[in-house]
Amino acid sequence: MRYSPLSQINTSNVRQLVKSWGYSMKRPAAAAGASAPAAPAEGPGGAAEASQRAAEGLGPLPRRRSRFGGSEATPLVVGGLMYLPTPYRRVVALEPETGREVWSYEVPGTSQPSLRGVEYWPGDANTPPRIFFGTRDGLLIGLNAKTGKPAESFGNAGVVELKTPDVVPNPAASSPMTQYGLTSPPLVFRDLVITGSAVQEFPQLGAAGDVRAWDAHTGRLVWTFHTVPRPGEFGHGTWKGRSWAGRSGTNVWGLMTADVGRGIVYLPVAAPTWDRFGGDRPGDNLFGSTIVALDGSTGKRLWHFQVVHHDIWDFDTQAPPSLLDVRHEGRVVPAVAIVSKSGFFFLLNRVTGRPLFKIEERTVPASDVPGETASRTQPVPHKPPPLARQTFSMADVATVTPELEAYCRNWIESRNMRMGGPYLPLALDRLTISFPGRQGGANWGGGSYDPVHGYFFVNSNNLGQVEQISRREDGSLTTFGPDSGRFSDREHGLMCQQPPWGTLTAINVETGEIVWQSSLGVSDQLPDSVSRTGRPSVGGSIATAGGLVFIGATDDSRFRAFDAQTGDELWTVKLAASAHATPITYQGKDGKQYVAVVATGGSFLESPITGDEVDVFALP
Repeated sequence: MRYSPLSQINTSNVRQLVKSWGYSMKRPAAAAGASAPAAPAEGPGGAAEASQRAAEGLGPLPRRRSRFGGSEATPLVVGGLMYLPTPYRRVVALEPETGREVWSYEVPGTSQPSLRGVEYWPGDANTPPRIFFGTRDGLLIGLNAKTGKPAESFGNAGVVELKTPDVVPNPAASSPMTQYGLTSPPLVFRDLVITGSAVQEFPQLGAAGDVRAWDAHTGRLVWTFHTVPRPGEFGHGTWKGRSWAGRSGTNVWGLMTADVGRGIVYLPVAAPTWDRFGGDRPGDNLFGSTIVALDGSTGKRLWHFQVVHHDIWDFDTQAPPSLLDVRHEGRVVPAVAIVSKSGFFFLLNRVTGRPLFKIEERTVPASDVPGETASRTQPVPHKPPPLARQTFSMADVATVTPELEAYCRNWIESRNMRMGGPYLPLALDRLTISFPGRQGGANWGGGSYDPVHGYFFVNSNNLGQVEQISRREDGSLTTFGPDSGRFSDREHGLMCQQPPWGTLTAINVETGEIVWQSSLGVSDQLPDSVSRTGRPSVGGSIATAGGLVFIGATDDSRFRAFDAQTGDELWTVKLAASAHATPITYQGKDGKQYVAVVATGGSFLESPITGDEVDVFALP
């Protein structure tokens, strides 16, 4: 639920919060005894970002203030220690009351630990607790949680190679754009460590996005779930012909969740490759852009819900499925809340997959791209209303400043852009304005839940995308072009549609109604009188028994606390860098409640990497 029962920090005193300590994740190479690491596989400066930007038509990478990717990690505090990965090839354990480093593990070779966090396994009578994490070049590593030493009995001296022939059949013969690694932490379920993967978004064929479970004691492979069903498996018929064979994407690069008591693991599966054109993969393409519920012990499918059929918008379901108990029609129902880049909120019975609020298959626009057959319908919930903008017309052009309005109108009209929505497919040789955009809606940060009031909180972006399908000289398709990219005045970082450009929303899960929606973020490049536009965000929120919602996430370098019942912004602090991560709150051994967030900048929002700290706050 991402809900803390701590209430020492509450609505009456949150304005008194001050910084308690900070920890710099960067350590000089000389002190580390190693040369500076290479740029990461995902994130600023990495080959994965370069190839994705090329596929998106964003052009070459901009210059950054750091050669390292930013961190999106949520620290873990367990058993008196704080654990987190750094962007500098280390995983560390800190004293959570002071930030004193207790141990540090240097990741072997040039590997980078996954940027969103690590996972904890409590061990058993014969095995001490372990920390598990993946690397961006495909290793799964287990450490002794108390000492930071490799878990010798796990794999090969603490390391399991994930790039096995069943997911990367022939690495030597693969496309140079083929990728395989982990950018999010694995999920511990009982005595299993369950891994997703980060694979390429282009080209279509490459590493498989299968989800696998490994024995937490030995590293032995226990089960595999094929996210693109093989012949004879459920869902195989949603891939026509041999379009399933060798298909990449369709992976879990975000965060999984588990109902341990019921033995169910929930997978947020991303879109198939290529995620802008599906003419070579006719059909609904299960389990692309789907929430899949598995038997956690065996990996067998229990049920699924496809959020987007035949995804050609990159509307991944990468946010962690949130597990809630909801009062519905007079009884308490175990539910799962689903948010994604589509900008919709779905609430399902987490045991059966049945929706708690009606979902309608609505007819959406057809594609005019030769060879493409867009799905005739897409699922749309009757309530709540969309969390993010779904459509655009000329009446929606931003009027925040006369200069921005003139720029956007001229750009749209001079390029004869196509507009409409929702689910407007890209056009052939004509720029299309798409909302919520592939970084719009709710991203991998997902939501948090206050079980006392029954409110679900989620930050979302109105970050439109402009691109078109066109043919290269060799006949292959691309979205590359000088105008392809975000629907914004990119020089000034201002969106071309009316604000809000980023929001924080509270949903009453019992009624399906939006309780409040607050603008999240300010545009510092605008005058104060018009600066409260909301900003794009990457990362998520937490809720507390103190009646607060804490969130960083925005690209304006702020960390905020909101009143959970009203949506009022109660506390804001300016950080050295944007906190594109989800915070944590915990009680120290000294009895104090702390709130911690990682703030480095970076992410696909391309925030300047001007910090490298874990920032921790408490009452004076």
